[in-house]
Amino acid sequence: MKKLVAIGGGENGRVLKDGTIMPYDTESIDREIVNLTGKERPNFLFICHAMESLEIQDSYYHTMEKIYGGIFGCHCKDLKTDELEDTLIVQEKINWADIIYEGGGDTKYMIELWKKTGFDKVLYKAWNDGKVICGISAGAICWFKNGNSDVDDTFENLECLNWFNAYATPHADEAGRSESTKEHLKNENIVGIMLSNKSALEIINNKCRVLLSDYDDKSYAIKCYWNNDNYTEKNIVPDKPIDIENLFSEN
Repeated sequence: MKKLVAIGGGENGRVLKDGTIMPYDTESIDREIVNLTGKERPNFLFICHAMESLEIQDSYYHTMEKIYGGIFGCHCKDLKTDELEDTLIVQEKINWADIIYEGGGDTKYMIELWKKTGFDKVLYKAWNDGKVICGISAGAICWFKNGNSDVDDTFENLECLNWFNAYATPHADEAGRSESTKEHLKNENIVGIMLSNKSALEIINNKCRVLLSDYDDKSYAIKCYWNNDNYTEKNIVPDKPIDIENLFSEN
């Protein structure tokens, strides 16, 4: 069974440099990720490869460890970017994992790194082997054919891993995301999925459903596409199973 959860965005309770504690927005989505393993205390592997800095990767991991280890009782490890060329370490940690979670950051850097090291193929096999693959922001859009990626205050139509023949937009409720999505899709013969902060798309085999945070009644997911010269946006009903072929087709 192939399982993937793409989270559009949301805070994870991180502590800022000035000591401010950010809210934790995605608890219900994280709980569903854990439940998808079918295990009481699954193994959680965090990969923060969209961040170049090892220091940031370490800090991000400890925040996620507080969630998945502290709240949900998972066994936790991380796999840093400087370990990717060591095939023994990579395979050991991937084999150990029940959940593989990619954080946010620079999507383009991450995908280039994965393709350079062959880690994209490792992840693809892990997904096909039944590991729960998930991520937020950069870690959400990377699995699709294309994604809406912010680069130097602009939004780029980025080629991604193409596990799914669709275009994905994270943080859709933030300024510029929906407008750039509309523009990008005009030149793409594919359907777009826009995910707001505190929302996620769960894909299990050939079925999908939208998950919304329990802490926000304004989160949403939208299906969008061009048909000839007409642009269409449709709200996706949350918690309703949809065939993946229907979700990613122009209807």
